[in-house]
Amino acid sequence: MLDIKVIRDNPDWAKKKLATRSIKPEQIDELIGIDADRRQSLNESEQLKAKRNTVSQKIAQAKRNQEDASAAIAEMRETGSQIKELDAKVNELTTRQNDILLRLPNFPDDSAPVGPDEDYNEEVRKWHEPTKLTFTPKAHWDIGTDLDILDWDRGAKVSGARFVYYKGAGALLERAVFNFFLDENTKAGYTEVIPPYLVNKESMQGTGQFPKFTEDVYTIVDNDDPEKELELTLIPTAEVPLVNYFRDEIIHEDRLPINVTALSPAFRSEAGSAGRDTRGLIRMHEFRKVEMVKVCKPEDSWEELDKLTHNAESLLQKLDLPYHVVALATGDASFTSAKTYDLEVWMPQQEKYREISSCSNCTDFQARRAQIRYRAEDGKLYLAHTLNGSGLAVGRTVAAILENYQNEDGTVTVPEVLVPYMNGMKKIVKQPSLI
Repeated sequence: MLDIKVIRDNPDWAKKKLATRSIKPEQIDELIGIDADRRQSLNESEQLKAKRNTVSQKIAQAKRNQEDASAAIAEMRETGSQIKELDAKVNELTTRQNDILLRLPNFPDDSAPVGPDEDYNEEVRKWHEPTKLTFTPKAHWDIGTDLDILDWDRGAKVSGARFVYYKGAGALLERAVFNFFLDENTKAGYTEVIPPYLVNKESMQGTGQFPKFTEDVYTIVDNDDPEKELELTLIPTAEVPLVNYFRDEIIHEDRLPINVTALSPAFRSEAGSAGRDTRGLIRMHEFRKVEMVKVCKPEDSWEELDKLTHNAESLLQKLDLPYHVVALATGDASFTSAKTYDLEVWMPQQEKYREISSCSNCTDFQARRAQIRYRAEDGKLYLAHTLNGSGLAVGRTVAAILENYQNEDGTVTVPEVLVPYMNGMKKIVKQPSLI
């Protein structure tokens, strides 16, 4: 959540910044107007409360002196009525103000490319040239089907579109990938966590999914009253439980930075994605992802973003998968992010790079919503900065391996670093089906 004081003190700057994220100036004007009205009403209420205290003292003195205090009592009753009205107004204006603030995205950093969409993203660096195969490459969904390691038909039968069964060597490959990621992340200094996969509304609000993106998630409902939500949501990413682990807590400065990682399923309704990536592992309703989260001091967060991004890159490098890093334009970055680097892996069949990780510095945006603070050596409390990044999306990594390591005879070579995780298997070949 944005700091209303920053908007109040720098309205033109705030409008300019948020305009790059499709926020109209009128929305900021409305917010500033509500804030001014709220502060004025609050000031009037506080003045009346001070007056009430003074009048109450006069009444008490008059009673001690056995003097007539009826006029003062009538005045106090009138003052009390005015205070009640003003407090109700302040509460109503505060709710309206917070409702707007909760729907405003983070201020983009000055270094982020400015533009409305992905066409304005900027390539930062590239690792390896795109894979060149001597034969016509197949799509990963066809490779998986031909090797009988991915079953789309039964996934659709049992659950619907955008679901899949991993079988045999496919299941082993998925498991190998996420175990490799977790091992590498912990070697890099991240503490592994197994978080809850269901979270409450406060948690979804803390990381910025609620209230703006409620249509993008799956929420549990009460069977006895379907209109009544149980206020539990299937997580769209492990970022939610990892960041909210620290919600409403004060961390001592000595513990920062904190680095955590987790494997979790991710559940996404993919609202608004009709017709996009309808085949394959790129855009699923349910998939697995290894997440990395950092909590740090504000002065360290940009250095930590570089570390986070390089941590994610190292995984692709060890898998020997070609990729590039792009800085996302202001209109393409996530709601909570001040700046995001996307890692996009090369997909030979599509002949294009596809996102496999987003590494973001959320500055104090999530910390203000979730009240994640730290106590400095001087004893004062400050908002922390939070960062998150995929390390990596598991299904998309499997897709990239199948396409980049495919052979002309239909087999798939296992990346060298995964061979120990694959029980020594160096090549995936079609096996007689056991199920």
